[in-house]
Amino acid sequence: KNKLCWFSPSFLADKMASHIARRAITSLRLAAPRQALAPAFAPRFAPAAVSIGASRQYLTVVKYSRDDVMAKLDAFHAEVFATNWADYLNLVYNVPFWELEYEKLSSIVQPYLHEPEVGKKFSEVQELMDVMYQCEDVRDHLNELAELCTRASGFMGTGYAAEDKVDNLDDHAQACAEAYDALLAKHPDFKPKIEQTVGHGLAVLRQKHKFKFGSMHRYFF
Repeated sequence: KNKLCWFSPSFLADKMASHIARRAITSLRLAAPRQALAPAFAPRFAPAAVSIGASRQYLTVVKYSRDDVMAKLDAFHAEVFATNWADYLNLVYNVPFWELEYEKLSSIVQPYLHEPEVGKKFSEVQELMDVMYQCEDVRDHLNELAELCTRASGFMGTGYAAEDKVDNLDDHAQACAEAYDALLAKHPDFKPKIEQTVGHGLAVLRQKHKFKFGSMHRYFF
């Protein structure tokens, strides 16, 4: 009888066919999805179903004592009051952070508002923010008017490439002067900050356009 040698073509073909068949069966097993087995016992406490779009409540356990609240109010008042309100770029950088801190203070101060000292300090902070916003608005308007006057004078005041003048500049200047007087009358405790912003803004505008306001001689012209 003829024996099949390991190097014969028929032997190699049989081995290759069996190898390909085993690889195909293994690939089919790996590609088939695995089914999860059911648990042997049901859980005692099933987790509640949570909807993806459901709203989530926010709870906090952070508490501030009365001394902490007073310290934060004092620090906030000192920081805002000591800042140069006439520097518009400084306000652009800092006011968003001050507003967030002010909102936080308005929340943590609520349990102690009935106390006279805390209530008085928080009222001062509220007045401080109100005065700052008003002074900022008036000073920005004065800066815009002064810029328009500069552009109306042309290149370096020569009249070259001059833009149109503001026709009712007197009305604008008078309105700003009235706002200046109203701020001084309503908030006398903030006179230095009002002078720093609105008063100096009126003085700068008066260098470009002559008009009268209550404290014009304080700036030596």
